[in-house]
Order: sequence, then structure tokens, then C-alpha cells
Amino acid sequence: MAQISATEQKGMQQIDLTTLNIQQLSTLKQQLDQELNLFQDSLASLKIAQSKFQNSGETLERVTPESEGKDILVPLTGSMYVPGKLHDTDKVIIDVGTRYYVEKDIETAKDYFQRKIKFVTEQMEKVQYLGLEKSKIRDAIVEIVEMKLTQQQQQHQS
Repeated sequence: MAQISATEQKGMQQIDLTTLNIQQLSTLKQQLDQELNLFQDSLASLKIAQSKFQNSGETLERVTPESEGKDILVPLTGSMYVPGKLHDTDKVIIDVGTRYYVEKDIETAKDYFQRKIKFVTEQMEKVQYLGLEKSKIRDAIVEIVEMKLTQQQQQHQS
């Protein structure tokens, strides 16, 4: 029997999908489709964040004491750069969010980006799991709707 089991969370109850009519099932399917789209958007955003943290960490690997004095392009915006020179290669300034910047030594900055990558990856796994669960429920709803429509057709033919 197809049921939505949400008993793990407080205030939630288990619903037998076969007791719902086709209109209710259709509405529930639409809600699940919207949630699945939201999960896909969230995953895309998390993947972008993960990629940025990985790129930042990889960039730090290339900053060595020998790089001091080398010419670089310094980003002012996402598409505008100005020429500059590397100075004090022992420390970097990193964006920690909401326009806050912190000066850290290279190893601490690498560790920061590794922790951020780990956190974002864990969040992606959670969203993927939730999406999979919602997708299973959606598939069960589609199956029940098809079953109910078949039953209705058989009743009309009788």
C-alpha cells in the first residue's frame, strides 16, 4: 500500500495515498514537482559554491614565497581586473561572506576552504537524499493516479 511516511518528524502524520481522490493526488504531485524543482535549483547553487571554494583552495596551492613580486590580475568585479604584483605571500585576504574579509595565513586559508567544501558537500548530499525521497513519493502518486484512472474506465465500461 502506498503511503507517505513522515512519522520521523514531530507534528507529521502518515497518509495512505490510496484514500485520496485524483484531484488531491494531482495537487500533491504538483507540490512535489515544485519541491523537486526547488531542490534542483538548490543543488545547482550549492555546486557553484562548491566549485568556487575548490578554485580558491587550488589557487592558494600556487601561492608560494617564490611568487612574491610576480605580476597578477586583481579582480575588481566578476568581469573587471586590474594589474598588480604579489606582495607578502605568507598571508591572504579571504571573503568569509556578507562582504566580510579576513586576513589569514596560507595554511589556515586552505583549511578554511576545505571545511567549506566539506560543509557544502554534506548539504548537497542532504538535498539529494530529500530529492530522492520526494521523487519516490511522486512516482507512487503517479502510479496510484494511473490505477484509479484505470479503475474509473473499467467502471464506466461495466
